[in-house]
Amino acid sequence: MDPLSQFDVLIPVLQQVAANTSADQLDDETPCSEWQVRDLLQHLLGGASMFANVVRGEEPGTPAEIDDVAMADAVCAAIADLDGAFRTPGAMEKTIPTPFGDMPGEAFARLLAFDLLMHTWDLATSTDQTLSVPDEVVVEVDGFARAAIGSEIRGPETFGPEIEPEPGAGALERLVAFSGRSAT
Repeated sequence: MDPLSQFDVLIPVLQQVAANTSADQLDDETPCSEWQVRDLLQHLLGGASMFANVVRGEEPGTPAEIDDVAMADAVCAAIADLDGAFRTPGAMEKTIPTPFGDMPGEAFARLLAFDLLMHTWDLATSTDQTLSVPDEVVVEVDGFARAAIGSEIRGPETFGPEIEPEPGAGALERLVAFSGRSAT
């Protein structure tokens, strides 16, 4: 499954979870250490805005500060813009400067699919929402993540050390554990 097909599934799920996040949940804790829901949404907004520009060959830029009421809508729009940037002709083939070094567009899109899935899980978990992602997509994201995520990418700002999933864990719970999060 190519990364754009993964985006076709993951982006609407993220947008739904973000849209169903209320302003009174913005101070709630998340599985991302040191982040509240507001910080997680700001991270998604900033990352999507910056990377959409980078994929288009523009300066990364900095998103404007968004008030609490407009936060979810701004995240949804930024994620849609990122998706559009990856769908421009040649985006998957070009080399993209990333925080982890230069990467082919397709590999970077796959890395962002992993990041989107994990942060969507974080947001859903933090806001008591049910997350439904087809196992086929999770397995594809997991396969790339396990091949690409090494110790040089793991750290307090990204993904923690892999933890042991619960016995009988499903595909998403195993990926969550791989990312250093606990599904319980």
